[in-house]
Amino acid sequence: MSDATRTGTFITLEGIDGCGKSTQAALLAEKIEAAGREVVRLREPGGTRISEKVREILLDPENAEMADECELLLYEASRAQLVRQVVVPALERGAVVLCDRFYDSTFAYQAGGRSLDESLVERCNELGCCGVHPDRTIVLDLDVERALARATADGTDRLEAEGVAFQQRVRDAYLRLAEAEPARVRLVDADGGVDEVAERILSALADLVGDGARHE
Repeated sequence: MSDATRTGTFITLEGIDGCGKSTQAALLAEKIEAAGREVVRLREPGGTRISEKVREILLDPENAEMADECELLLYEASRAQLVRQVVVPALERGAVVLCDRFYDSTFAYQAGGRSLDESLVERCNELGCCGVHPDRTIVLDLDVERALARATADGTDRLEAEGVAFQQRVRDAYLRLAEAEPARVRLVDADGGVDEVAERILSALADLVGDGARHE
């Protein structure tokens, strides 16, 4: 399936750990569904039986010895399974696919956070996404120390344990993406009340989901 021939809409939410993605994804899904669209809500890594098993490996704090290249390829493997098994069929039937993280996370975390070669990560992303690209990507931007404190309040996973400097590199990579691809990647201030941030997200998606979602 090519991006040009699909009938559905592919939206991804991105940002550093603790920026509020999961909360906003749930609110956004409710708004779009209330406006009459089918929404398939997903998360990365995960979303299929195989992908969830990969997620467990990736986030397990006991796997601290994992090589950066192994980490990169596991993310791509999980993504490829999700795209082929869930994303493509949903887009073909006209659904709105709303994914909490996609390949921009890999760029931000593995190229930005881990300092892997950017061109290498981009090539791996192209393989992992199976040629399927988001119509719009929302990057929720928040101060790193505030976001990390929120993310680790109940414990840390393997990536959250990398600390503030790592998360700052991730945030910087997201900012570069937003500057490089302004038509697709929209930076949204995640500082504020939940409803306030939700309204900012809907404004950034108005051309894709319509004003109806904003007033439901």
